[in-house]
Amino acid sequence: MGFVTGMLAGMQRDGRDPARLLAAAGIDLADAATRIPIERYAALYNDITRDMGDEGFGLFAQPLRPGCFEFLCRGMLGAATLDEALDRASRFLRLVLPELAVSIQRSGERAELRIAETRPLRESRDDPARVFAFEWLLRLIHGLACWLVGRGLALDSVSFPYPRPAHADDYALVYTEHSDFDGEVLIARLRDNLLDLPVRRDEAALRAFLAGAPGKITMLYRRDRDMVLRVRDLLRDALPASLALEDIAARLHLSPRTLHRRLEDEGSSFRTIKDAMRRDIALSRLTKTRQPIATIAAELGYADTSTFYRAFVAWTGMSPERFRRQLHPHPGATGHERTSDP
Repeated sequence: MGFVTGMLAGMQRDGRDPARLLAAAGIDLADAATRIPIERYAALYNDITRDMGDEGFGLFAQPLRPGCFEFLCRGMLGAATLDEALDRASRFLRLVLPELAVSIQRSGERAELRIAETRPLRESRDDPARVFAFEWLLRLIHGLACWLVGRGLALDSVSFPYPRPAHADDYALVYTEHSDFDGEVLIARLRDNLLDLPVRRDEAALRAFLAGAPGKITMLYRRDRDMVLRVRDLLRDALPASLALEDIAARLHLSPRTLHRRLEDEGSSFRTIKDAMRRDIALSRLTKTRQPIATIAAELGYADTSTFYRAFVAWTGMSPERFRRQLHPHPGATGHERTSDP
């Protein structure tokens, strides 16, 4: 939900009520623990930019007029290599998005995609609009780069220029497991040889790609797809049993080493997936049910309640009881006993 609230920040600052668009997308901001299906997020993305006439969500001094995304794609399409395509992107964005400067630096076996403010986007470094502006532009450039070369491009690490946001645990699924915060500029690191990959898309592919764009870019080359998603489903289906990496590898007919490598290629790890799955279910059950904390801990496969407590505090910065009280200050306000998890 953190990605949604950031996307709405510009619209709300302009005094626009997003209720109609949220209702059309079937998204309830009050239900902070619910996962949003990616197709609904993509639909909301397109609806907001269409409603505002601004592909930059009202986050910047001047709107990104409809068509900017298409011209960005077309400018990158004619490049021979990804390096050239990203250079073209940085020059185009300099014209239409002067607040953020995009550059590529290569050194040895590593390359860096940098996004820096030319002037402060907001007074506060952790303003949701500022946070989302960096999240959005990195996702846009990275997604386009993956599409142009026809494969996922793993980010080795990303430094973000703001304090760690509440939804930062999900960065492991969207960007990379290796994220840090409070830097001066955004720095996304990847292997240098990836920039030499040829651009494989043509005009016909672009025409198909632009249907549903730019929100469609959020649905491509996500980090929680393929092997990550299969591992998550197996872990969830096995609850309350707590499966180890070796157990999952056997069910997938892979060696543990191969599974580890496949997850690493998708920018994640077994522990990250397991923690995220448990966190999502815990937040959902604390929000929507009256289940005792000990029952939730047991059903999530924790050996004892104290271990669950430590994990929950690490996820949210508060105890399960405090989380539940903040959501439902009045006894009996939690609704039905059981609902489906996200």
